[in-house]
Amino acid sequence: QSHPVESGGGLVQSGGSLRLSCKVGGFGLEDYAVAWFRQAPGKEREGVICISRTGRTTDYIESVKGRFTITRDNAKNTVTLEMNSLKPEDTGVYYCASTWTSEYAVCELTGSKYKDWGPGTQVTVSS
Repeated sequence: QSHPVESGGGLVQSGGSLRLSCKVGGFGLEDYAVAWFRQAPGKEREGVICISRTGRTTDYIESVKGRFTITRDNAKNTVTLEMNSLKPEDTGVYYCASTWTSEYAVCELTGSKYKDWGPGTQVTVSS
């Protein structure tokens, strides 16, 4: 399992949308839980949203409820984060993280639970 690689970041106005993709090389993404984390300037990294191996379970922080959606396509080794109604406080570097797990329907928003991390992609929301 190689490290994830994120794409799709950029600059968008408040209220706009962005789609981030996380491509995980190799094979076997179906054995991995995946999460998106973000780090704003001067702040600690926080878990934003995650998806279980099968996609049956997702979890997210309250501030993105109803705005962010995570999906996965195991056949394409890709996890997608759809972000709508973006706010300036969503600004930050977004990281995709993955970890092998035996749990089919569990994902967590704790960084220490994830083994492999992407380099990150910048998301900037202007007011």
